[in-house]
Amino acid sequence: MVSSKLSILSALALLSAATAVQAWTLQNTYQGSNFFDQFDFFTDSDPTHGFVQYVDRATATSKKYVSVQNNQAVIKPDTTSTTTTGRQSVRLVSKTSYNANGLYILDAEHMPVGCGTWPAYWMVGPNWPNSGEIDIIEGVNNQAQNQVTLHTSSGCTMEGVSRWQSGGVLTPNCDVNAPGQGANVGCGVLAPNADSYGTGFNNNKGGVYATQLTTSSGIQVWFWPRSQVPGDISSGNPDPRNWGQPLATYPFQSGKCSANKFSNLQFVINLTFCGDWAGSVYASSGCPSSCNAYVGQNPGAFNEAYWRINYLKTYN
Repeated sequence: MVSSKLSILSALALLSAATAVQAWTLQNTYQGSNFFDQFDFFTDSDPTHGFVQYVDRATATSKKYVSVQNNQAVIKPDTTSTTTTGRQSVRLVSKTSYNANGLYILDAEHMPVGCGTWPAYWMVGPNWPNSGEIDIIEGVNNQAQNQVTLHTSSGCTMEGVSRWQSGGVLTPNCDVNAPGQGANVGCGVLAPNADSYGTGFNNNKGGVYATQLTTSSGIQVWFWPRSQVPGDISSGNPDPRNWGQPLATYPFQSGKCSANKFSNLQFVINLTFCGDWAGSVYASSGCPSSCNAYVGQNPGAFNEAYWRINYLKTYN
């Protein structure tokens, strides 16, 4: 009991030290009419082998896969055509990259849901996995709880590290080639609440995810459903010292993991289908047919597979 209390106190001290001297200044706002101007449209083949065709901005605009409605950015796939080569969709990559000592806040009202879907919002650096990856929102099919995950090169692990968080540890080693873990599993944390992802998230008109990356303490991710968003975020003056326990925390500690594992990170907002994760667990997710066949032949099934984003703000 004493050691447990000490662990919690140590974690609190780390979090307090990280935020005590932080005065966050707004750097960039991705919102409304300028939202899509700040992203590139990825059009290469899907690195995760999804049943998808990513389209360029001109195509996405003409087919209304992207739009701005009531100052909200809306991102959706093709919902009218059958296909045998992959459903058309959008993958956005921010033109600006970010490093440690930043605070990143996404306010979303709706996210993609449904069998075959694999939506994600994350940060990733060049020369993957050497510059790191932070998966902030990710899940597949009819998943009910969000999964936060780090993916790195060797030399970043949370094994034996005190962590103050509400989420449950799925895997401890962030190395994509970690022994004893599946390929590219990383170090995952499962959110405890069903309003953090998918249908539960959408039924509450979404919510806010905040991600803090500092050289002194590491990475923390918080989530609040719409009715519980802190007032300092709503007012544009975020102060993590007021936020309490994160959903997920990844402390930087000597000999375990350091800030140099994460650099030049770009935001990615994406919707793919099937592929390495959604496809591999499709049969056990209570979904009909096979993944590619279902996604290809049922365009109307993806009317709820869209992002509706109020804003993404970055602070330094």
